[in-house]
Amino acid sequence: MILCDIGNSALHFYDGKRVWHRTPDTLEPFTEPLHYISVNPTFEHALLDICPHAHNLEPQIKLESSYKGLGVDRKAACLGLGDDGVVVDAGSAITIDVMEKGMHLGGVILPGFKAYHQAYQSISEVLDHPINVRIDLESLPQSTAQALSYGALKSILLVLEGIIGKRRVVFTGGDGEFLSAFFTRGVYHKWLVFEGMRRALA
Repeated sequence: MILCDIGNSALHFYDGKRVWHRTPDTLEPFTEPLHYISVNPTFEHALLDICPHAHNLEPQIKLESSYKGLGVDRKAACLGLGDDGVVVDAGSAITIDVMEKGMHLGGVILPGFKAYHQAYQSISEVLDHPINVRIDLESLPQSTAQALSYGALKSILLVLEGIIGKRRVVFTGGDGEFLSAFFTRGVYHKWLVFEGMRRALA
């Protein structure tokens, strides 16, 4: 069995042992049963063109919540977390979702680091500097490049600190491992979304 999480920038596959990534132009057909969730209709159509037997798992991803428009990937990550705690999925966007006694209480969406860079870049050419996530947060910035990186990282961390508090927190996504290092309770789980998909199939 293969699980597929179709995201905004790639299709992520998991076979129980490893994770690999594809774009629509590098997809290959599968003979194994394939279950997927998707937040990208274009990539989803590309998968179904080459794997018409693929099964959309979204109807089975059920989560008690009053949140309107909660993405299926966020639902799956919350299922992977369990009944209590905070899920931080740090990818193209950074999503923060709070679970308590099996209920999703709500969540927040922030730009990811790449999106911060693009936002700065759109304001002025002078602000076109890559985000340095290793910026020293103990000292005030002394250059525009430092100021941009400080603003991006510090704003993300302050929101995370305010929501996480003393709760258990699990990080996932491409920048999840990096962000987890700032939190003593932080745990990084690379395959959290897939864990939620597995629980939905159980």
